[in-house]
Formats: sequence, C-alpha cells, structure tokens
Amino acid sequence: MSGPVDYQRFVDAADDQIVNHPRRVVGAFLVLTLVFGAGLGAVSTDAGTAGFTQDVPAQVAFEEVQNEFETSAFATDTGSTQLIQRGENVLSKKGLVRMLEVQNRVEDHDELRVTSTASAATIVATTLDPEARTTEQQIRAVERATPREIDRAVQTAADRNPRFVGLLSNDFNRGSAAAGATIGVVTHEVPAGLSASAGQGGTSPLTPLQLRTDYVVDSVGGDIIVFGSGIISAEFSNVIFDSLIIVVPAAVLFILLFLIISYRDLADLMLGMVALAMALIWTFGFMGLAGIPFNQILITIPPLLLAVGIDFGIHAVNRYREERVTGLDIGPAMRVTTDQLLVAFFIVTGTTVIGFSANLTSALPPIRDFGIVAAVGIVFTFLIFGVFLPAAKVLLDRSRQKYPIPTFSTTPLGAEGSRLGRALSGGVFIAKRTPAVFLVVALVASGGMAYHATGVDTTFSNEDFLPPEENPDYLMALPEPFKPSEYSVTALTNFLSEKFESSQSDTVTVYVEGPLQQDQALEVLYRAGDDPPDALVQQNGRADATSVVSVIDDYAARDEEFRELVARNDRNGNGVPDDDLPAVYDALLAEDSPVRGQALRYITEDRRSTRLVYSVKADATQGEITEDARSVAADMERPRTSLVAIATGSTVVFEAISGLILDSAVTSLIIALTGTAVFLLFVYWVLEGKPSMGVANLIPIVVTVSFVAGSMRVFGISFNAFTATILAITIGLGIDYSVHVTHRFADEYRERELYEALDRTVRGTGGALAGSMLTTVFGIGVLVLSVFPAIGQFGILTGLSVIYAFVSSLLVLPSALVVWARLFGGGGGLASDEPSTGPTPEDVSATGGDVSAGEAG
Repeated sequence: MSGPVDYQRFVDAADDQIVNHPRRVVGAFLVLTLVFGAGLGAVSTDAGTAGFTQDVPAQVAFEEVQNEFETSAFATDTGSTQLIQRGENVLSKKGLVRMLEVQNRVEDHDELRVTSTASAATIVATTLDPEARTTEQQIRAVERATPREIDRAVQTAADRNPRFVGLLSNDFNRGSAAAGATIGVVTHEVPAGLSASAGQGGTSPLTPLQLRTDYVVDSVGGDIIVFGSGIISAEFSNVIFDSLIIVVPAAVLFILLFLIISYRDLADLMLGMVALAMALIWTFGFMGLAGIPFNQILITIPPLLLAVGIDFGIHAVNRYREERVTGLDIGPAMRVTTDQLLVAFFIVTGTTVIGFSANLTSALPPIRDFGIVAAVGIVFTFLIFGVFLPAAKVLLDRSRQKYPIPTFSTTPLGAEGSRLGRALSGGVFIAKRTPAVFLVVALVASGGMAYHATGVDTTFSNEDFLPPEENPDYLMALPEPFKPSEYSVTALTNFLSEKFESSQSDTVTVYVEGPLQQDQALEVLYRAGDDPPDALVQQNGRADATSVVSVIDDYAARDEEFRELVARNDRNGNGVPDDDLPAVYDALLAEDSPVRGQALRYITEDRRSTRLVYSVKADATQGEITEDARSVAADMERPRTSLVAIATGSTVVFEAISGLILDSAVTSLIIALTGTAVFLLFVYWVLEGKPSMGVANLIPIVVTVSFVAGSMRVFGISFNAFTATILAITIGLGIDYSVHVTHRFADEYRERELYEALDRTVRGTGGALAGSMLTTVFGIGVLVLSVFPAIGQFGILTGLSVIYAFVSSLLVLPSALVVWARLFGGGGGLASDEPSTGPTPEDVSATGGDVSAGEAG
C-alpha cells in the first residue's frame, strides 16, 4: 500500500487563519452565532409517545380503523375528558350533587364545546326521576330524594344498567350503596381524526379544552380531578421543560467545577464556557431553522455536546500549554497544537458522526431526529473548538502581552513527573510485560459481557415517558424556578388501574380487508374466535369479541323480518349468515335501519373492510397479547376468501415499536462499528500509510460497547425509546478517547522508541483525558436528576460508557498498540524511515510561526 497522503496543506491553511488572522476567524464565528441564534425561537416541542408510532405498519392499520369506523372526512370528531371523583362515598347525596354540579358548570361554558356529559350520578338521577332530562333537573331530583330513596335508586341502577357499575370503583358495595371513587365523562366536539394515533402526547386539540375544564372544575371546589389525553400531553411538555431547567444548570455547575480544575485560569475558563454556549446555540438554532421538534430523547443532546466540547477544549488548551512550557511563542505553539489536534479532532468528529448517524437507520422518527441533531451538533462542536477556540486563545494570549490580564496557571495536566502522570501509566506498565496475554484476556472478558447482554429486555410504553408518581424530596427542595411541577398523570393512571381494573377491560383490534360479500366471509371471521389463545377473554369457549356479527345478532334478536333473512342464509344454523351476504348487508345498512350507525362502526359502506374488537386479559403481557392477536388474524386469512387481516390497537403498536427499538439498537450498532472501522482504516492510511493502526484504535471501543451492553443487564436496564441509542452513542463518545491516544502515539512514535513514545503519550494525553472523563461523567451524570426515570437510566449508561472508554483507552489500548507495533509498526523512531508530513516543533520555531502580522494583534 502506498505511503500517507499529503494532507498537511489543508491543516496549514487552517493554521494560517487561526494564527495570523484570529480576529477575522472570531468575528465570522460570532456572526454565525447570531444567525443560528435567530432559529432558537422556532424550536417546537413534540412530547410523548405519538412521534414513535408514525409509519409503523400496526399504526397504519390503527389509523385506517379510526378513519373508516370512527370519523368521516368532513365531520367533527369527539374527544372525552374524565372527571375522577374520590371521597368517603361518592354515591351519597352530597357526592352525587357534587358531580352533577360540576357537569352543569362545564356544560354552561360554550368555549369547552361540550356535546354531552355522563356519570354514575346521571344514572342515579334518571332512575329517581326518568323525566329529568337536563343536568339541572337531575340535580333537583337528587336534592329532593331522601337518603333511602337514593340507596334504592343506586341498587336499581346496579341491577339494570351494567354501565353504571363500570363507572364505579372496585370497592362498590350494592348493599350499602357506597363506593370510594367514580368516573364521569365529558364529551367535547373536536376536529376529525383526533384518535388516529396509538401513542399519547404531541399536540392535542383536547389540551386547551381540558386545561380550561380543569380551571372550571377547580372554581367549583371539591374533590373532582380532571384527566385525559390533553392533560397528559400538557404534562409531557412540562416534564421536558422541567428536566431541561434542572439538568442543564446542574451540568453547567459540574462542568464549571471541573473546568476550573482543568484550566486553572479564569480567562481560559471563560473562553471555554463561551465556546460551549456557542455549540448549544448553533445546534438548537439549527433545529429551529430545520423544523425539527424537540422531544424527550433530545434532552440528552446538551449534555452530549457539552461532553464532547469539554473534551476538545481541554485537549486544545492542554496541548497548547505543553508547547508553551517548552519555550515556544504563541504562534508557533498554536501551530504545533492545531497541526496535531485538528487531525485528531477530525478523526474523532468523523467517527462520532458515524456513531450518531447510525441512528438514521431507525424506523422510529424521534430516534432518527436524534441522529441528525447529534451528528450536526458534533460537527458544529468540531468547528467551534477546532477553529474558533484556538483563534480566540491566540487573541487572548497576545492581549495578555499588551494588557494586564491576570494569568493564574499555564501548566498542562499530567505533565511528566507529576503524580497524575504516574498514575495514568499503569497500562504502559502492563504493555511492557505481557501485552498479548492481557489483550486476549480483555477480549475474552468483552465476549463474555457481550454474551450476557443477549438477555437484555426491550420495552416501549407510555410509562417510559411519564414522570414518577412522586418527585424525589431532593428535587422538591430546589428553589424556584428549578423546582419541578407536581405531576398528576402517573398517580392518576395508577389510581385508575388499581381502583377500576375489574370494570375496565383492555382490547385488541383485528382489521380485515377483502371481499366481505363472498359466501363464508363472515363464517371465517366468526370461526377465528373458536378455541381462542390464552391472552383473549373467553365466553363459552369462544373469544369475547364485538364485530359486525355481534350487530347482526343484536338486530336479529329484536327484528323478526331480519331474523328470518339471517336464518334463510345460515347453512349450519350457528346464527352467522354464510350465503347471499349482499342481501344481509343491504338490510343491515339500509337508511331506515335502526342499527345502521352501529353497524358502520364495524363494517364500511363498500363492504370491503371490517374490524373485530377482542377483549384481552388484564394480566396478559404486551407480547402475549400481540402474539395471540396476530394468531387470530392469521386464522382469518384463508385463500378462498382472499381476506387480509392485521392485528392492531395501542398494545400491538407498542409491541411493534418494542421490536423496532431492538432492531434499531442492533442495526445502529452494526453500522456504527462497521462505519467506524472503515473510517479508521482509511484515515490511518491517509495519515500514516498504516491502515492497520485503525484496528488497534478500534479494540478499546469493542471492549467498551461490550461492557456497556452487559452492564445494562446487570443493572436491569432495558432497551427503550431512550436507551436504544446508547450503543451507537458509546461508539461516538468512546472513540474520542482512543483516537486521542492513538494519534498522539503515532506522532511520538515517529521520533522515539516504542515504550518511550507510549509513555509520553499516556502522560501527556492521559492527563487531558482524565480531566475530560471526570467532567463528562459528572456533566452527563446530571441526567439522573431528570424527572424522566428513563432519562436517568440513559445518564447512568452514558456515564458508564465514558468511564469504560477512558479505562480501556489507557489500560487496554497501550497493549494493543504494542502488539500492533510488533506485527505491523516496525521499529521505533519512524521518522528515520518515513518522514513526518507535518512540521515538528523545531520546524515551527525556526520559521517563527507567524507568517504575517496582518491581524496578529
């Protein structure tokens, strides 16, 4: 293979601008900051699970069901708000009147667009007085009744109206006519298509209506709570804001602390903070200009950018200081720094972008958005810390020569002879003695962790996006504006699940398309419910289902003419017509048919689509429900009927997304590893003429990814909407550490013997890596403060990935480089065989560093 490519002219061009025209460079970057800053106001929020359900096949079927059976193209849709009432006895006169008063107050507000209200109190009132049509009349009926009359009305309603019991909590006692909780329902008129998504969140037309309803209910006073999808959507957005306002300042505080330790100079510290702020402004401004909405996963972007930016900043300043302490002037020292670090930063940026961009292969839009924003943000960070920061540093230090700007420290971290430098040399000690054995042990241990990781679970549910039922005390102790809101969604969701479980049954839908007028079509649908799988509720050995067959049964039971029509076309006498179905449908869907509206909820006007809604067991898992629903759907797909059946519904959609999350994690990992390997082979061929060095560079990343994946199972953390990106992110962040070590080693190895080059690499670069690691771990670790538990898990995993990457780069990589040198690298002092393409410190010193004085000052 040919020798290294001459890339130095590109680096020299950047050097010239940074060293000789720093004012021009700084000015251009500040102008760009203003441009991107203009996009900050355009950043929108897209919270919740709705964004994840887009384009999923089960979701497409779910939308078709909603559009064909729930709404029409030009009609209005309805959305509901729940009124949750809790008390000692919600069926007492006081409790009933309280609910009816709230219903009456809500109905009086036209802006709420209420079409109807219903509750257990409504049923009791109409049982007391069947002529009580309005809510005001129902209030009077209850107020006039004696407690005994109310008790009898409650018992009568429970006996005659199954829906009445369904509105009451599990502790309902018929004998004492008492219950501890009940649910009322307010129906609003909203634009068509409201329920077209299986997920929650995003922007909902119900949000303003339900927030206003909550205000109206509060004005009445009492113990009734407003709940619904609009409230959930609003809380999703609040949680994002609350998480950011806690996480970002906490990250800045930790980062500030470690930057003080790393820089030990006020002016350098301020310069680093300005560069970090610019990276965030550019990235979020880009989101606004590109129209990318902010979702929960993107909460991780600020800590990630801060982590990489900190690393770049510490390396740049530390490397510059290493040259300055040797006696080089500002210009020459910065030339040596940028000659090395621009190349290292480019390698880090390329591999990090590959790692993050691997998420673009995901089928889930929010994860793809994360990949785009993270990749673009890393490129911005490279430009700011690779070009702007060095230019600003040149301006700063030249200004120090003219003005009394205080200087506190110019000593680099991990200098030779320092305690930190000695502590970081453990990997070199091992590499000098048993590098091959240690490398084999590290790879075997990594293989064991990777095998252990095959048992990691995959989940996706609304609960992943909900805040905890109660915020931790340490968060509630924070002062305003950092103190998070008190959230009700999780507590109310758990309350409803606990108190109303027996009266609420989950369902799954099978959507069927095909020639439904063919003989046997309904028979096929009906027989699919015979001997149902375990997850479906059974009645008399059949699945408990509601479908067009149910409507036919109901209509036949009360209309003799229709009953005779069904009987004439029922060959086997099971009540399901299997002949002359067009005539059956014509009678069922006739304009004057009393069940036309009900039938159209289960079969379309063109008789080409239908749905069957199956009740599922409360204790069945998401996976079991989906598998069994798909099994029933498969039974309907008979060649002779040409029917196509798809299992759908929220449970099936979420299970499908769980599978996509795992696919996304595995696919992005494979692409990130493959892309990174190819990139490193190419880069080290270009830079050093030795592509095999890229393999050595990749070994610590393989170790890191294996240990991160294995740790997920150790700590009981599943792949979910947030952690699905962690493996690709581990590559993106972890490669940073190994690239800096490998690239510095390549520079040192040109002029020095193997172990001396390795020792100088670890002592010099290792100090900057240690500062970067501590800052990054604590900076990203603040994600555990997020009110999203899933984001906290992401923070833990990302912090672990950085620690593993740091340790493997300083402990495993030296042995890998020694083995590489013995196999491919030749003898030490490579400069004698292959001259460096870049200038040495002596070359720069001889030229004086400054080519022109145009803007040097």
